[in-house]
Amino acid sequence: MQTRLQKFIASTGLASRRKAEELIAAGRVYVNGKKVSKLGSSIDPAVDTVTVDGTPLPQTTAFRYIALNKPAGVTCTAAEIKGEKTVYDFVPNASDLVIAGRLDKDSDGLVILTNDGEFVNHVTHPRYQHQKEYEVTTVKPLDSKALEALHRGVRLKEGKATFDRLTKLGRLRYRVVLHQGWKRQIRRMIGEVRNDVAKLTRVRINKLELGDLESGSWREVRRTDIV
Repeated sequence: MQTRLQKFIASTGLASRRKAEELIAAGRVYVNGKKVSKLGSSIDPAVDTVTVDGTPLPQTTAFRYIALNKPAGVTCTAAEIKGEKTVYDFVPNASDLVIAGRLDKDSDGLVILTNDGEFVNHVTHPRYQHQKEYEVTTVKPLDSKALEALHRGVRLKEGKATFDRLTKLGRLRYRVVLHQGWKRQIRRMIGEVRNDVAKLTRVRINKLELGDLESGSWREVRRTDIV
């Protein structure tokens, strides 16, 4: 069955589809021993041999999608950091998986690990409009002026930061939905209205909800559970 070369490379987990296109354009991809540098080429993964920088790619890959409830104090990184726990300490046989949507160390909640490189790009890039939902506890209540500013959007170095939805749950508790996903975006936005985040929990990534998954626990899910 024919498939686009860049799609196949992404399906192996080596890179996102966009990165795969860059590899092809750079002349680093060979099909059956011949260099392919033009985008749009198709291959049959069952028949053709694809190499990147001389390394053959597997013809088939069993994709895994892991939903983890990351505890606060745990780092989202594949690097080994002395004295620190990472998300990989909680999931066995996960060294080939990458993180789709990181959480900062102080936050907890839903994190996805997968070996599907195309999926990682699809679920994390803002242009695909995949929403993430969080429960946020602030240090002090957000007054009407602060809420108005957050509903309108605040200026960060990347540009105008906005929430898709901001709902008050209690005196200090709020539900936030957004798709931008800039680094520490919620904490920085709350900081712009002269407040701080005391607790931040991600409870949903697109269709996938954290549900009753206990802190530090994980479960296998399907791609269709997420997107």
